[in-house]
Amino acid sequence: MANQVITDFFSGLKGKKIAVCGLGRNNIPVIRQLLKYGAVVAGFDRNKKETLGSAAKELEEAGVSLYLGDSYLDSLLTIGADMIIRTPGMNPNQPQFEMARKQGITVTSEMELFFKLCPAKITAVTGSDGKTTTTTIIARLLEEAGYRVHLGGNIGRPLLPIVEEIKDDDMVVVELSSFQLCDMTRSPHTAVITNISPNHLDWHTDMQDYVNAKKNLILWQNAGDTAVLNADNGYTKGLAREVRGELLVFSRNLKPKRGAWLAPDGFLTFSYDGNDTPVIKAEEIRIPGVHNVENYLAAISAVWGRVSPEIIADFARKFGGVAHRCEFVRELNGVKWYNDSIGTSPTRTAAGLNAFDRKVILIAGGYDKHIPYDSLGPVAAKTVKHAILMGQTADAIEKAIRDSSDIPISRVNSMEEAVSTANNIAKSGDIVFMSPASASFDMYKNFEERGEHFKQLVMGL
Repeated sequence: MANQVITDFFSGLKGKKIAVCGLGRNNIPVIRQLLKYGAVVAGFDRNKKETLGSAAKELEEAGVSLYLGDSYLDSLLTIGADMIIRTPGMNPNQPQFEMARKQGITVTSEMELFFKLCPAKITAVTGSDGKTTTTTIIARLLEEAGYRVHLGGNIGRPLLPIVEEIKDDDMVVVELSSFQLCDMTRSPHTAVITNISPNHLDWHTDMQDYVNAKKNLILWQNAGDTAVLNADNGYTKGLAREVRGELLVFSRNLKPKRGAWLAPDGFLTFSYDGNDTPVIKAEEIRIPGVHNVENYLAAISAVWGRVSPEIIADFARKFGGVAHRCEFVRELNGVKWYNDSIGTSPTRTAAGLNAFDRKVILIAGGYDKHIPYDSLGPVAAKTVKHAILMGQTADAIEKAIRDSSDIPISRVNSMEEAVSTANNIAKSGDIVFMSPASASFDMYKNFEERGEHFKQLVMGL
């Protein structure tokens, strides 16, 4: 039997005017769904029709009115919209959105609508670093335990278009960015915050605005919900006072009253009111690095009681990780090449650097998100033998390294030049690690495109 809340929502769309702001790949399926139920849809996007290509043609043929180009939001308040759905990358504080709210128009997002309608329990993960790997581990563990799992959100799949297929006893696992969370007024049943460090300060007003966005993951929970927080991170530890349901914490340093930790004997262990259950030795986890130990501690806390320790351990021994995250590309002439294009912040790159047992040749640099790079210098001094830098952040990264060490630095203008330079420098036994510590938008559409380009260049050597 169809869920009545979902049925009522979609049947109520007929004849409603809905503005969809942002016509990226995630919103196209949402628009198709709105049209299916008789909504009148207008699409708004900064890109021109030529840039949108076949997507624009498809939308127009389906009856969507398009408002494109630099002044695309100028008509937002003139079309008589009943609802505005913004894409995550659009700041919810745009003047046009503020005016729409004052006129009584609902401004929402695909993910908030999904949270409102979803009949199943939702586990949601956010954080500055590690959220995609942690989200993936949680989803895969639940699948291994026999649940029917729906994975989506910031990880690349919109879930609103499949909400009618989701059953009450399914499990939903979503990754949420600060862009998705900044105006959310709903929280998941299980909320996981991996860590918080400076990020996206080109988009958020300041660091507190960024922290407040992450805090929305737990702010709307109730007594029956669970929050999983990192006890080793100052920002997340400080959020414990906001938790309304059960609090589980994870730590590499301290034993929590309730939660997962790295015990002195090297076992990832879950403790609950004095009862300790060893799960797996850290050295047995297939994906390298202490940051992945933390990702597993977070995931163990999130699935405890639903997934057995045996299933967790077995999975951790065989799971090889997610693309673009310390991803092994190839070994050539004794040189190992790794793609860590997801390294879009200094802390994420530092975590990757610390995963290796020797100094590496680092390729870094990219789009400037206005975040500080000072912390990368001391890490690079201990973990990098030669740095190859490019992009808008090259100067800032070079300064951070120079302040801490005198390791050799090469400057290049493209990924092609970076790979060629690394290939010329590297000798048998070396590791080349592409982890930009920066976003990709100065040269690429996204970090995936950057990572794929790097892999193509490396495979072509």
